Amino acid sequence: MSTDRWQKSSYSGTAANCVYVAASDDGTIKLRESDDSGAVLTTTPERLAAFIRSVKTGELDRFTDS
Repeated sequence: MSTDRWQKSSYSGTAANCVYVAASDDGTIKLRESDDSGAVLTTTPERLAAFIRSVKTGELDRFTDS
């Protein structure tokens, strides 16, 4: 039985397309989108922090450049 408590992103507001996050008992972080709650991305807190830092610094912008 899962004890994950999913929290909606505060940036989602009242929008229908929301990102949810949960911290699991084993220390992993889980992410899912409201459109497909069965598809869950699992990572470590360290890797999630590194990803967020990369996004904030623009390191990943090249993936969206046309």
